[in-house]
Amino acid sequence: MSARFAELDWSDSPLGAISLRRRREPSLGIDVYEAKLGDEFLMSSLFTVAEVELARLGLAATSGGDLDVVVGGLGLGYTAQATLQDPAVRSVVVVEALGEVVGWHERALLPDTAGLAADPRVRLQCGDFFAMSDSGPGFDPDRPGRRFDVVLLDIDHTPQHVLHPSHAAFYSARGLRRLTHHLHPGGVFALWSDAPPDPGFEELLAEVFGRCESHVVTFANPLTRGTSANTVYVAR
Repeated sequence: MSARFAELDWSDSPLGAISLRRRREPSLGIDVYEAKLGDEFLMSSLFTVAEVELARLGLAATSGGDLDVVVGGLGLGYTAQATLQDPAVRSVVVVEALGEVVGWHERALLPDTAGLAADPRVRLQCGDFFAMSDSGPGFDPDRPGRRFDVVLLDIDHTPQHVLHPSHAAFYSARGLRRLTHHLHPGGVFALWSDAPPDPGFEELLAEVFGRCESHVVTFANPLTRGTSANTVYVAR
């Protein structure tokens, strides 16, 4: 049996102190991996259903093979891992602002997603997703102007509750239109949110992309013994 608690990594980052910890959840008899930014809980290995659904729903909205995908936000790696499980996916560029998070995967600190960093289809790109989306070169510094089939984003809590004020401009009509420059015609943008569907944001996505669907993803919450829900927006 593992120790009840272990801090696996801690460091200062441009966004504040970032830490990864493992704790034993006695009610379930399992180890839980959690990431914190300052005092905010960012991710937990207890709640990964919506992260996986982000990949599944985003990829299901496109067709064909040899798909090139951008994942905005590496986190514990569940969205990127689920993306790789789709046989239609050819390549995945994961854009992560914090080198510390990339280091967790390079050091294989997370057993559920171990091997992600070594997959030949994956590039773990340290960078600011929002700045790259707003730029001409885009998400692949080696191939400026490269376009992708799917962009999956899981960074902020919601389009209104962002981790840093600099992210807010992305969730405007201008910011979303800049993103479309990095997608092939008919490309898909999918976004995770911790809140229920927002009618105003749905309208904005439909205005920019032409079509938007919101999926409420429910999952069991073993801590409350109830059900929790997230939202996945899919636009194309």
